[in-house]
Amino acid sequence: MTASNPSTLAEIREVNLSYLLLAQRLLNEDRVSAMYRLGVSEQVAQVLSSLTLAQAVKVASSSHLLCGFRFDDHTILSSLADKDRSAALAHAHAAILLADAPVTQIG
Repeated sequence: MTASNPSTLAEIREVNLSYLLLAQRLLNEDRVSAMYRLGVSEQVAQVLSSLTLAQAVKVASSSHLLCGFRFDDHTILSSLADKDRSAALAHAHAAILLADAPVTQIG
């Protein structure tokens, strides 16, 4: 299924560019923390951080979302959404679960 609505494609490009720029900023500020937060390997971090603005715009033009929804695991999503837990405890539990998740590789 592809997004053919021009408005939807524009929104995807906007999200992609925002994601790439945020990823670059995080990687420049604290590479190790950013790699963990983004769920990316050193290889992917290197590619992301070395993109020029023109390259980022070109990559962002894809009709597919570049960022992935990392909470596809029921346990992690449920932990974050649990109304009975404090926010700090829910975030700590999710961080523990995410620490065991595989990182994205360039394939």
